[in-house]
Amino acid sequence: MISKLQGQADPAVPAFVGLTPKAGHPPYGSPGHPGYTGNTHSAFRPNGAGIEDLKLNGITLDRLEDRRSLLDGFDHFRREIDASGLVSSMDAFNQQALNVLTSNKLLAALDLSQESVKTRERYGKGDPKNYGDGAPLNLEHFLLARRLVEAGARVVTLNFGRWDFHDNNYPQLLRHLPLFDQGMSALVEDLHERGLDKDVAVVAWGEFGRTPIVNKDGGRDHWPRVGGALLAGGGLKTGQVIGATDKLGGEPTDRPVHFGEVFATLYRHMGIDTVKTTLNDLTGRPQYVVDGWQPMPELI
Repeated sequence: MISKLQGQADPAVPAFVGLTPKAGHPPYGSPGHPGYTGNTHSAFRPNGAGIEDLKLNGITLDRLEDRRSLLDGFDHFRREIDASGLVSSMDAFNQQALNVLTSNKLLAALDLSQESVKTRERYGKGDPKNYGDGAPLNLEHFLLARRLVEAGARVVTLNFGRWDFHDNNYPQLLRHLPLFDQGMSALVEDLHERGLDKDVAVVAWGEFGRTPIVNKDGGRDHWPRVGGALLAGGGLKTGQVIGATDKLGGEPTDRPVHFGEVFATLYRHMGIDTVKTTLNDLTGRPQYVVDGWQPMPELI
């Protein structure tokens, strides 16, 4: 949505970057799909070997320009016969790729060696290997997220670990929680130290909570009635807990918060009026970016 509505802040840096490595269970490794915003607004995913594709690897800018001219000729012909909209989408992809390749700004943002030893140690490394069929416990992604935002990315997402503990919940949380706490606290602290806390909003959450009762396998199952989220930065009124549950954490008892309220709050921070702003779906019908939800008054 942000990519579609606001575009790139810097032509050399994608508006939406997803630091989401592939996972054995594909949804665990998905940065989200673009839906009716179009393929142009998919997340740019610079993980693994893809980083090497950001370099020209010996090709001069003149040679690259020759290739672009030839490609433009082919595209002109294809546009006359392709009514699906795919070619126009690919044109935008190609333009983004050329902007990235002809500038080292994105590649520099992904180079953690430019950070001080003290900063890298504060964030830590974690574990770059996937946790089961989930994501890595990669603490360096928190630091990459900060560097990408500084370079001009509007939205950066990352996934961390697995969390779907239907068995052995306690020992797996002992592995996940200390690392997550280190990465998240380092990011929030770093944003404050750099004076970015008013500009950059951070949200951490999952798609639902966990059952308040431990099952026979020592795990906790899916529980949509209550979950939790952490919000920081963005000039928000932080340092508070909003909402409450019963003593088991199973049912909301005071001020339940809806996902849509958090999204509305984040869109407001990005300068988007959720009451008026719409995007056309694939049938041409206007759709609101958030269906009727308002920003959270407690935070603004």
